[in-house]
Amino acid sequence: AFDHMTGNTDDYYPQALRTDIDEINDYVYERVNNGVYRAGFATTQSAYEEAYTDLFEALDALESKLSRQRFLAGERITEADWRLFTTLIRFDAVYHGHFKCNRQRLEDFPALSDYVRELYQWPRVAKTVNFDHIKRHYYASHATINPTGIVPAGPEVDYQRPHHRYELPGYDAAGKRL
Repeated sequence: AFDHMTGNTDDYYPQALRTDIDEINDYVYERVNNGVYRAGFATTQSAYEEAYTDLFEALDALESKLSRQRFLAGERITEADWRLFTTLIRFDAVYHGHFKCNRQRLEDFPALSDYVRELYQWPRVAKTVNFDHIKRHYYASHATINPTGIVPAGPEVDYQRPHHRYELPGYDAAGKRL
């Protein structure tokens, strides 16, 4: 809608992929985007364990998928990738500890951690991510989860290190499809 004002004509919801994107978005929303909140705000052990199980089953499935292909809907970045990114970029800093989503860190998933670093390194994306703000918001605003309001100093994750997505079969060293 704003292409005429910005000069940007990128299409993150192409007609040919809309069915796939919608299916991915539904899955990711329920199990990952909302999954971390279902675990973090659970008020019973069984609700927490159900959300935790759903979340890590989904992360395992996404790890498998992204170890074979560059983006969620295939060869090009779409809306589905950006929707997942917003949760993944916060995972180690917030959801792992604060929301008790601690089976493993995102850094412990080779494909997912490479994937989130690739998206973080996308032009103009890194400057939109403020970890200090993210951590202060979550840790200081949820008194029922963190009554002291203490904001952890870590973790230290280098999102600028190489992401190795170019090592997927069918890509060259610049990440372009062969």
